[in-house]
Amino acid sequence: MANSVIFFGTSDFSKSVLAGLIDDPAFDVVAVVSQPDRPVGRKKVKLQTQTKQLAVAHELPVFQPEKLSGSPEMAELIALQADFLVTAAFGQFIPTKLLKSAKIAAINVHASLLPRYRGAAPINWALINGDKETGVSIMYMVKAMDAGDVIATDQLAIEASDDAGSLFAKMAVLGCNLLLKTMPKLVTGEAKGQPQDNSLATLAPKIDQQLMRINFYRQSAEQVVNLVRGLSPHPGAFFQLGDQRIKLLSAKVGDKIGQVGQLSIKNKGQFGITAADGRVVLLERLQPAGKKVMTVAAFLNGQGRTFNVGSKTNEI
Repeated sequence: MANSVIFFGTSDFSKSVLAGLIDDPAFDVVAVVSQPDRPVGRKKVKLQTQTKQLAVAHELPVFQPEKLSGSPEMAELIALQADFLVTAAFGQFIPTKLLKSAKIAAINVHASLLPRYRGAAPINWALINGDKETGVSIMYMVKAMDAGDVIATDQLAIEASDDAGSLFAKMAVLGCNLLLKTMPKLVTGEAKGQPQDNSLATLAPKIDQQLMRINFYRQSAEQVVNLVRGLSPHPGAFFQLGDQRIKLLSAKVGDKIGQVGQLSIKNKGQFGITAADGRVVLLERLQPAGKKVMTVAAFLNGQGRTFNVGSKTNEI
């Protein structure tokens, strides 16, 4: 008999994990809980969350409370008396009363090797910090943020070509596979959790506008490139050159040349700005405000024509 599961998740990462649970005959997803649908884009069109789209396609009940605690939805979820509660990038704390309703376990798929990178954006921060390795953890859920005992982990090398988009996709597969290997061991009692060493904990807070701003006067070329990787394709790191705000989606470190904060290379195939360590950041893919994503060659054939070597970025 399949074990019943209530799944909590909202993002693309969550959707991949949910898809694995739906496809596994050992588990019966009886409800999906996601954040409410939000308006997106300039036109503020309200779109269904990724997990809701998948749940609706499989005719699964969907709950979207603004806040779980004290909501009518929470009472309904507790009444289901599911064997497992599984979360993956959900975006809300789950009340203790609901956690305790799980007959076997309430567990979380977290995209880091805990206790490193507790919080909302572990994949982004691993790239921003220039890590060479990351991984996923399956842990018991507790009231404190990502602080539960760790049941299982799996590691993954971060490639130089990875950005947040590619790493999210890899981590979702890794997390789903580890979850589906771990849950049967929880059913039999074979899997046990190990307490985290809280003294080694680091945080991965939400991405905000301040973090997204590139400052060539204060950040080294490697720091700029890592920031770009960690925020690409969404939400994207950006800088101001002249009166233009430009989102930078791909870049690499070049030679040591030019004045810090200035456009130092401009030719048919290259457009480079010198960072705080004197090395050039070579732009590869970018998006001027109000335009589509383009290669640097396309940019140089259009808006890039207005800039010359020596043009200064604005310190934001």
